Amino acid sequence: MEYKLTLRAKLIIATAVLASLLEIIDTSIVNVAIPRMMGNLGATQEDISWVVTGYIIANAIVLPISAWLGSQFGRRKYYISCIFAFTVTSVACGLAPNLATLVIFRIFQGFMGGALLPTSQALLQEQFPREQSGTASAIYGMSVMIGPTIGPTLGGFLTDHFNWRAIFNINLPLGLLAAGLAYLYVTNHAPKLTKTGPVHDLNDEERESLSVKKAAKIDSIGLGLLILGIGCLQYVLERGQADEWFDSNAILTCTIMALLSLPAFIWWELRVKHPIINLRLFKDSVVRNGTSLMFMLGFMLYGVMFILPLFMARVLNFDATQTGMSFIPGALLTACCMPLVGKLMQKVDPRWLILWGTSMVVLMLYTMTNYSSMTSEKEVFYTLLIRGAGMGFLFVPINAVVLGPFRGADLGQVAGLLNLLRQVGGSVGIALMDTLLLRTSNQNATDIATNVSVFNPGTQAALMKMGVSDLGHVPVGVLRGISMRMQQQEYILSFTQMMWYVLIIFLLSLIPLYLLKVPKDIDFEAAKSAH
Repeated sequence: MEYKLTLRAKLIIATAVLASLLEIIDTSIVNVAIPRMMGNLGATQEDISWVVTGYIIANAIVLPISAWLGSQFGRRKYYISCIFAFTVTSVACGLAPNLATLVIFRIFQGFMGGALLPTSQALLQEQFPREQSGTASAIYGMSVMIGPTIGPTLGGFLTDHFNWRAIFNINLPLGLLAAGLAYLYVTNHAPKLTKTGPVHDLNDEERESLSVKKAAKIDSIGLGLLILGIGCLQYVLERGQADEWFDSNAILTCTIMALLSLPAFIWWELRVKHPIINLRLFKDSVVRNGTSLMFMLGFMLYGVMFILPLFMARVLNFDATQTGMSFIPGALLTACCMPLVGKLMQKVDPRWLILWGTSMVVLMLYTMTNYSSMTSEKEVFYTLLIRGAGMGFLFVPINAVVLGPFRGADLGQVAGLLNLLRQVGGSVGIALMDTLLLRTSNQNATDIATNVSVFNPGTQAALMKMGVSDLGHVPVGVLRGISMRMQQQEYILSFTQMMWYVLIIFLLSLIPLYLLKVPKDIDFEAAKSAH
């Protein structure tokens, strides 16, 4: 018989997608409103950056422990509470009278939002049998990939037509809707999957077996080490370049704390009876190599998303709206590819799909290494389409292969680890691009300046074309024009060098892909007989 989703399962899926979109869009929607916030709140660039940094650090701390928190408080209660608190803190951010209040509520919003992604992903996986885990990953992937694209565009529209507070207040109706749906349909337990569809209602015996379970003793030492380690790591990655890395005492201190706390956390969690994060899951080749692939995917995705808009603005002279709109077609293509990839997984080895996606991304990165001042808007458009197609073939099979073998508490744990590794990979990508961009720009500026001189025949010929006859008295306007062209060429050189770095590092993802073994208990072929 054909496997069909019940109405309740469809509403749970809608709830999970809506909650995911709320969290993901809120991560990127703020960036475009930063200048307006600075003017309205009288804040400096240094101070206002905590609106983004505080949210990301809080989010990263909660991501890996969301499954454990759900088991402590009950998944349904925890999920509903986080959606509701996320909505309330979002509105509080919109009403904040000063910067300090805004940052505080933004940090609380990050703590609440950290639970939404892994819990939503687990809820989606539970509605499908293991052989259809690709379909669940495709649905989740559409929200994860579209969210960062919609965020800046939506943020720009709301900021331009209303004010920056609207980017927070818009979450109120959507958050209440998600919380209401979660209250009505989400349960503490995973549904029983029959041949015809999911069954969410429990019989008396099953309900009794759940009610007698007691929460495990809280691993306070592990929790403290994790918060300290992840918090310090994210702070270093987020603030390193802005604070000139180890010239800053805060960065140096946080680096030392992270280097001490994270190994201590791993040692401690492997010896306690009830760990916050079951690190023994990494003994499974699927988890080990799958999370490595997700780290590389986050590194590439966020690294390119950081540096490409700068190229569009500085070289192609795109405004914020044009830049945001440029990413939408590629994101839509990703969304269209994901359901297709989910079905292909029933016929094709997922590793071949990942390899194809990797090839598409490598092609995109190689194309960007040839960008110049002559690059057209159409070339950027087609490059982002290649990226969009590749992302669909990466995100869905990686998630499906890694999450497919797991159910129950382990599913939530692995989902949290996947999301954490993607975010940490993204933070590493942004930090590396930011640092290398500055250093290569300085070197490129020096190299260009040594070749731009009135004694250089090429410079003399260029000045003559500009109508300068007396090389000893070059007009100020001409000098400014030359300076602008030098700065543009400096950035183009730096951009192409950055793309080579990303390309070479991303090719390392072929190692965990080669080592990845598809679990034998996930029979993707079995799904063909169900359709």
